[in-house]
Order: sequence, then structure tokens, then C-alpha cells
Amino acid sequence: MRIFALLFAFVASLLAWPAAAQIIDVPGRAPPPATTDARNLWLLDLSTGGRVTVWLRPDVAPKMVARIKTLTREKFYDGLTFHRVIEGFMAQGGDPTGDGTGGSKLPNVEKEFNYLPHVRGAVAAARANDENSANSQFYIMLAPRLGLDKKYTVFGRVIDGMQYVDTIERGEPPANPTRVVHAYMASDNPPPYQAAAVAPLPETVAPLPATAPRRAAPARRPAPAK
Repeated sequence: MRIFALLFAFVASLLAWPAAAQIIDVPGRAPPPATTDARNLWLLDLSTGGRVTVWLRPDVAPKMVARIKTLTREKFYDGLTFHRVIEGFMAQGGDPTGDGTGGSKLPNVEKEFNYLPHVRGAVAAARANDENSANSQFYIMLAPRLGLDKKYTVFGRVIDGMQYVDTIERGEPPANPTRVVHAYMASDNPPPYQAAAVAPLPETVAPLPATAPRRAAPARRPAPAK
């Protein structure tokens, strides 16, 4: 019985060790904002339905988060499409040209590579080959891709509405791309979410057939004599 008790205590200590390790403070690492902090909640209303809530992380990417807030308040993202959406990978948007080559008129943002992983729901800054070329474009991970870690600036995570991200139209570009109808900062007292109005189909009435004038029956030719 004593051996069993000692074994149980040993196993319990092993199970408790990882949990204890997870709460060890990392020197020099700023604490993240609370997930209820409206100043760091980015709201995206999608044309395919639903409001997506992104928890921004100024503790690890202050410059990119500041850029997102600035452009959102300028209504820069309203109406822009998700122009590159790859099944099992990510959905990319934030380009006013709609083809992946554009950005805002503001200067590019320097890289802020950090420890946040490219897990499902991670939100990161898209860029060109230059590591300091992030500007307005962003992407949302549809599935983990840890090989991208510390190569792109992850600045947030979807904490609500991931099911709506999953409905974003696929394609490069999609035939009928999903749009950001409105983007808001939660601290700016945005209106409650309302589904985008669907334009009614125009009523079509089949035209009446034109009345053709009666044509006279052709004269019958007499049968040739036998």
C-alpha cells in the first residue's frame, strides 16, 4: 500500500510539473492585454455573414497593432476583399487593389517577429520578400503552419467567429470574393452586428410574343400528269 502511495505521489508530481512551468514569468516579456480589453479587440463584419473578433497583441507587435487601429478608424478596410484564400492554409485580405500588390499610403511597418505561433486563428501581417514591407495586408490562418513562425509578424488571434472565417470564399482570387463590410475597434462603440442586406433579385416578366402577321397559304401546284 505504501509503495502504491509513493508511486501515486510521483506520478502526480510529473503531471503537475508542466502546469507549473506554464505560469513561470518570462523576464522581459510584457504581459498581454486581457481578452476583454475593448481597446484591443478588432471586429470584422464579413459579407458572407458573421462578425469576427480578433484579439490584438500590442505587447508583441505594437507597431502593427497601431497600424491596424489607424486604418480601421479611417475605414480603410471597409469594402476590401479577401483576395487570396487557400483551403487548409489561410485567408488574406487588406489590399485596396484586390490583387495582393497594394497597401495603404502610410509607410511600411518594420518587422516584429515574435513567439506567437501560426496556429489556426492566428492573424499576421502579410509582406513581400522584404521583411520590413508589411503595410495593410493581413492573413488569418485556417490551419496551423508552424514553419512560418518568426518569419512573419503575428499580431493577433481570432477569439470569436472562427466559424465565419471558415466560410470565406476560396480562390486566388475567388470568383465571388468575401468582403469586409465594416471593420471596427470594439472600444469605439460600434453598432451591433447586422447581416449584410441581400439585394432583391429584379422582377423579370417574360415578354409577350409578338403577333406575327398571317401569311397567305402558298398556292398548291397541280400534281404532274401521269
